[in-house]
Amino acid sequence: MGELHEDLELVIEPRARDVGDMVVARVLPFAKHRSVGPFLFFDEMGPVTLAEGQHTDVRPHPHIALATVTYLFAGEIVHRDSLGSVQTIQPGAVNWMTAGRGITHSERSVPARAGDRLHGIQLWCGLPLAHEEAEPSFEHYPAASLPSKIEDGAELRVLAGEAFGLRSPVRTLSTLFYVDVLAHEATRIEVPAFAERAAYAVAGTMRIRAAAEAYDRGVMLVFKPGRTVCLELEAGTRLVLLGGEPLDGGARHMYWNFVSSSKDRIEQAKRDWRERRFPPIPGDDVEFIALPDEPKRPH
Repeated sequence: MGELHEDLELVIEPRARDVGDMVVARVLPFAKHRSVGPFLFFDEMGPVTLAEGQHTDVRPHPHIALATVTYLFAGEIVHRDSLGSVQTIQPGAVNWMTAGRGITHSERSVPARAGDRLHGIQLWCGLPLAHEEAEPSFEHYPAASLPSKIEDGAELRVLAGEAFGLRSPVRTLSTLFYVDVLAHEATRIEVPAFAERAAYAVAGTMRIRAAAEAYDRGVMLVFKPGRTVCLELEAGTRLVLLGGEPLDGGARHMYWNFVSSSKDRIEQAKRDWRERRFPPIPGDDVEFIALPDEPKRPH
């Protein structure tokens, strides 16, 4: 990869991470760029073709002071949490879980038939200081509830926030945007003008207008602020756009599944999980994932 285009701050290539029954592509956090707007974490799950009966489970684990945002392109995942929520998420829908002062959840796949596919993205959105210790909550938004339109041959679905003249019904606590873009034909789109923004190629090829270098799937482009950025997309290209305003109070501390503006609060969360003080998940309270620095337990 040569010299960066003048509109680019960084190009991020994901790293493989084992999360239990599957390997994901982790994009954020990245050493040179910890977040994009309020988004602190970005994992792409798959695309993977499953064998008959295969599971891709993430066993019960805790979170504090963040919101998880799950969006699928293919497959099904069953979400359960300590509030008693049980929700099957299907392609095109958004699951938004706000951890606040603390929540436990699991994500388990539906037993696969041979040839089933699983593909999706999970984000973590940091919470403003005033909401870090809020009551936890969970909301599900079916695909049909999310606004979309076709513009210049591209299908634009606004998953959260506001962009392209559309506003998502997803309730957020900060200024952000998250958009699924599918190019039905070769086209150009302008990246929404926010303080921080990025594009991630899910499929196909994108390039910055008039630039020679093309970026294929599995690459995140982080754009410089204050510039008008136009992306050229080949037919069949799919990408997500995301970003927003940085969180108040500065960068967040992260350890495992915990996020906070306070290192002491993360230490407390570690003790709480170690001593089983987080609330259990009704109907899924036997297995759990231990802290990374503790011996793995059988499951």
